[in-house]
Amino acid sequence: MPTSDSPFSAAEQGLDYIFQPRFALFKILTLPETSAVFLEKEDDIEFVNASGIRSLASLKHKAGGDKLTNLSTDFWKSVRIWLSYYRKTGSIASDGQFLLFTTAALSEGTYLILFTESARGDDDRVKQAQAALTTSTSALLGRIRKDLEQLSDAELRDFYNRIAIIDATPRITDLPTLINLHLRTIRREARTAVFERLEGWWMDLAIKMLTGERKEPVHGHEVSDKLSAIAEEYRTDNLPITFRGHRPENQIDVVNDPRLFVEQLRALDLSATRIRNAIIDYYRAFEQRSSWARESLLISGEIEEYEDRLVDEWTRYREIVFERLSDTGNEEACLSAGKELYRWAEMETMSLRIRERVTEPYVVRGAFHILANASPLPRVYWHPRFFERLQQLLGIAA
Repeated sequence: MPTSDSPFSAAEQGLDYIFQPRFALFKILTLPETSAVFLEKEDDIEFVNASGIRSLASLKHKAGGDKLTNLSTDFWKSVRIWLSYYRKTGSIASDGQFLLFTTAALSEGTYLILFTESARGDDDRVKQAQAALTTSTSALLGRIRKDLEQLSDAELRDFYNRIAIIDATPRITDLPTLINLHLRTIRREARTAVFERLEGWWMDLAIKMLTGERKEPVHGHEVSDKLSAIAEEYRTDNLPITFRGHRPENQIDVVNDPRLFVEQLRALDLSATRIRNAIIDYYRAFEQRSSWARESLLISGEIEEYEDRLVDEWTRYREIVFERLSDTGNEEACLSAGKELYRWAEMETMSLRIRERVTEPYVVRGAFHILANASPLPRVYWHPRFFERLQQLLGIAA
């Protein structure tokens, strides 16, 4: 909870906005896959079941200790929203149900207890709600009272009996734990990462709905499919690929980049485009490894064993390519051999996977560049004489 005493703090209002999409994700995971959800359509959240019944949900994320009282505007403002929908969609013939989710508790003795899910208030709801309204001097509640007076007795009973208050709703910080209960088929060590990936995807969808880019609702089966796809990446024979399409933040400088793996490629006289692609592969592979390490997804020694495999395969193919060279081979022949060795690493090594189902090319290509950039000496090289030249330079420097 925020600790600021500033009268201008909007922390709770801010949490209210963030609470909305996270709570919607939690609820859609608890509903049948045939359900659908809108954000900010008729209410904060709107759920639609397979039969077309719509549940308009108002969300209220309140400060700790807040209570819901007889004349709380949180309740009556929601009533006004629901009443508009109820009348617009045919009153008794309406397809609407109305829910108030609040982190506040009901104050002692309030008649709102009649609106909780377990209560069956019937006419008492009408009588006590209307009686409470008559005691209010609020202009807002006065307008709501007049709107309600336009309903017939039957409509009033029907309307009030469609309302449910879910008090003590989980707070925003409690929701990840509750969502994780729906991830039990996923390995425990991967659940936090899966949740973060799922919520990131969900927040992107929420933004699209709120900006109008997406007009249709999100269906439960879409969430299930996405969750399944993410979970697949965290199986023991797989690893998540999260840097596809990413590029270094700084401008790529093919000519002046001082890193050893780039210098090796310049020594082959490769085109600027190929060197730029190599720099991108290096970046993606390096960042991907860092991400795997942060999420504790790698087995101890797994990267080292993988690199040893790549070096072993590189050594075998290097001997095949270089055996045609004589000790006095000219520069053109050396360039040709080096380009062939690099072409092999770039195009023919996709079967050399760190795990069986990790098929993303930048993982392999970038791994070779990481090896070519190793310090103090590269573990792989391309130009037949690059390693000799480097040793001479290091010897001179020493």
